[in-house]
Amino acid sequence: MFSRILTHKATEPSSDQIRRLKQILDGADAVIIGAGAGLSTSAGFVYTGERFTEHFSDFQAKYRFDDMYSGGFYPYSTPEEHWAYWSRYIWVNRYMDPPKPVYQQLFHLVKDKDYFVITTNVDHCFQKAGFDKKRLFYTQGDYGLFQCSEPCCQETFENESAVKAMVERQRDMRIPSSLIPHCPHCGKPLTMNLRSDNRFVEDEGWHAAAHRYSEFLRRHKGMKVLLLELGVGYNTPGIIKYPFWQMAAQNAEAVYVCLNFGQAACPPEIERQSICINGDVGEVLQQLLEKHLIPEAADPVRERNSL
Repeated sequence: MFSRILTHKATEPSSDQIRRLKQILDGADAVIIGAGAGLSTSAGFVYTGERFTEHFSDFQAKYRFDDMYSGGFYPYSTPEEHWAYWSRYIWVNRYMDPPKPVYQQLFHLVKDKDYFVITTNVDHCFQKAGFDKKRLFYTQGDYGLFQCSEPCCQETFENESAVKAMVERQRDMRIPSSLIPHCPHCGKPLTMNLRSDNRFVEDEGWHAAAHRYSEFLRRHKGMKVLLLELGVGYNTPGIIKYPFWQMAAQNAEAVYVCLNFGQAACPPEIERQSICINGDVGEVLQQLLEKHLIPEAADPVRERNSL
């Protein structure tokens, strides 16, 4: 449907772009937010550097890996070691707040709009920032949920209390054997509810969210829709990016906005109804929020241009 050559028309954020984006946001009948890892990175949820060494220096010294992702794939020799690492990983990336208020900024911008969020992120930052959980679709899972490793059932289990106990009681990078989580139905080990293979559990809550998202799209078909893509790369473009392009192509009233650091682009077929901004998502949202809070008549640039 689309040309294989993207239109790399992304620019650094400018006052004109921010003003145009604000006008589109204000005039939209609905806002569909598509969020990827770049949004959480902008909020400070990075998996390397100081944040990694602050929380995992002992694992780094013993196992010789230098980032959180590598630690998640390390072949630990015992489940006690495996869950010592993973419990800490979950606690840091799911139950702790991100260092920067990027999600709160986004919420302030859309809280009075008819919005819905689809995201591949699994860190639960949207709901912690105040977004309505019935307007969220976490397609790839949630760090806050366990599932059976088999799986023997299409059920997930909230893990906050179990993870907290593992973090508090681990010693020498091991948890007590009694804290190793097992499926309450079949007794096999529990694992994370993260989409990595065909054993990913899509539970009742997942299907309910998918249905609400589908209904939201149906109700706003042909309307003035802002397709706001934030920090989405090309690891799984079929979930957010490609569908957003298709929705823009099929609806002349829609506007596709891509905010991304280094990967902001769109197909030429929808270039006229697109805004692509190359920059840090949080910085762009902050500028947009400042513009959102300033009455139009008080905008000095606007006033000068009208003279």
